[in-house]
Amino acid sequence: MDTLVLSALSEQTLAFALEKAAAVLDAGHPVALPTETVYGLGADALRADAVLKIFEAKARPFFDPLIVHLPDPGWLEELTAIPPETRPLVDALVDRFWPGPLTLVLPRRARVPDLVASGLDTVAVRISAHPVFGAVARRFGKPIAAPSANRFGRISPTTAAHVYTELAGRIGLIVDGGPTTHGVESTIVAVEGDSLRILRSGPVTAEDLASFAPVQSAAFGAKLQAPGQLKSHYAPRTPLRLLDAGAPAPGPDARFGWLGFRSEPAGQGFGRVEVLSATGDLREAAATLFAKMRRLDEAGLDAIFAEPVPEEGLGIAIMDRLRRAAHQESSP
Repeated sequence: MDTLVLSALSEQTLAFALEKAAAVLDAGHPVALPTETVYGLGADALRADAVLKIFEAKARPFFDPLIVHLPDPGWLEELTAIPPETRPLVDALVDRFWPGPLTLVLPRRARVPDLVASGLDTVAVRISAHPVFGAVARRFGKPIAAPSANRFGRISPTTAAHVYTELAGRIGLIVDGGPTTHGVESTIVAVEGDSLRILRSGPVTAEDLASFAPVQSAAFGAKLQAPGQLKSHYAPRTPLRLLDAGAPAPGPDARFGWLGFRSEPAGQGFGRVEVLSATGDLREAAATLFAKMRRLDEAGLDAIFAEPVPEEGLGIAIMDRLRRAAHQESSP
């Protein structure tokens, strides 16, 4: 299969890309699209045959549910059955954070295919704030199921070039909307009565949510209820090790990479060095995390050593991604 990349970076190219993307979605095929978090691989969320092609292209297991991106808030009633006691909290979160990087996990209606929800009785929904994704969703006129546009378990893509590296020959169309803004996937929250449980950390932090309701976080490796909860995920092919202390001294024959938060490692011997934010800005670090992990992964190294970031605010989401990327290295 040939993979076409269409630019949506100018007014002229955007109009053509929108028409083409909507036509491909309408034909039941997947399209890679930019969101404000990472690039997503989208298909008609109401057609199981279209959604199946997402799983096939990504080699994604069927037990891992998908996020459904809505064209507008009116679709929330079509796809979810919000309990009356939960309604005020859901409305408040939608008013504050949509469009934006907050995904809500709610009881689903029968209209949502089982394949989208991986057989669960809930569905994860959000509205993307990216102008290209939003325009495609409105032109298409129906919800779009869209996990990240990469091979399953691998580093999430933050540019169209990353998508091409991952999925060329597996999908027919990539819409290039430039680099993504946040760089890590959306926050996923289960709305449970009058409280919230964070299933995946992201750009909307626990502090952001605390003014709306009591907030808890799901334990690492908890029962799968949403995307991004597997212990090993977001992983490079090169073994990644999360440091508890200072950087090791590379051996004479080893080629190590360094993924630092704000500084380069002391000593010599690192074949490639990437720093997330020289100023210690967690938002900059999140925005560059996957791109710099990918550069290290493509450098032909023996191992990547990652420096922890402060676990506060957006740093919680960064550390979540690093722990999952490193888990395969620590697994028996």
